[in-house]
Amino acid sequence: MKENKTNPLLCDPETGMCEVPGKENQNKSLQNNTDKTTEKIKIIYFTDPICSSCWGIEPQLRKLKLEYGESITIEYRMGGLLPDWSYNSGGISQPSDVAHHWDEVSLHYQMPIDGDVWLEDPLDSSYPPSIAFKAAQEQDYNKAQLFMRAIREMVFLKKVNIAKWENIEKAAIKVGLDPVQLKNDVEGIGKLKFGQDLELARKYNVRGFPTMIFEGVNGANERVYGSQPYALYEVALLKLNPAIKKQEYGKTWNELFEVYTSYTLREFAEISGVPTSQSESLLNDLVENGKLDRFDTKNGSIWTIIQ
Repeated sequence: MKENKTNPLLCDPETGMCEVPGKENQNKSLQNNTDKTTEKIKIIYFTDPICSSCWGIEPQLRKLKLEYGESITIEYRMGGLLPDWSYNSGGISQPSDVAHHWDEVSLHYQMPIDGDVWLEDPLDSSYPPSIAFKAAQEQDYNKAQLFMRAIREMVFLKKVNIAKWENIEKAAIKVGLDPVQLKNDVEGIGKLKFGQDLELARKYNVRGFPTMIFEGVNGANERVYGSQPYALYEVALLKLNPAIKKQEYGKTWNELFEVYTSYTLREFAEISGVPTSQSESLLNDLVENGKLDRFDTKNGSIWTIIQ
């Protein structure tokens, strides 16, 4: 995969990025003239629905929300990974070129990804699901997060073309969004907000995904590029506010599935603290006992609570 680092659809496991970013200067920490016990850190998260490295950081991102959710706010910004196929870059000129790459990064991130979507029902662009997400945010912020998760599970695990409206609509209905309002907003405010996100990405000189910009007061900020170990996201927070405290959260299987209704194996192991082999046995036992459903792909599984 090293030979094709210039194409944004080829995510480099060494950097954890969908496109290699330029080197950025580090910023100074916060000054000591604020109440660090109450100051929230804003995280601007530049992402894309079909970015495989962004799917790769779902375990870290979910854990960050659980441990520091009361001390952070997260702004999801779309980056516009695939406008269309009118280019030939880094050896990628057609959707089928991406299929094998996705299978490779699935093994690297230990997250189930089935690259055959690019062979069976390839996406023309990542713009339609990105615009739909911005429209969903206008309707309901929390449901928009569920919508993003739903379309990612569709494309990465179930080989569903999430650029098609009928599939976007299914995801919207699944998470409780009004599909009629969503359709209207896609044609209006969604496109406007998406354009604003692209402009913000240019302003911040974002050159790859995922990029997380942690912002404190007085202009202090830290950047974390790519899929990184969880500790690096913690370090970014603590540099800006050393007084931030971790929140305790329930780690039994039923408590965890009350927070998130689906988990990959790596997600469950990361968040529960239970080793991977034990986590897999536990999750499969719950399937046998009728508590969970399991969906299998050629590169791993996902477990969902039966409601």
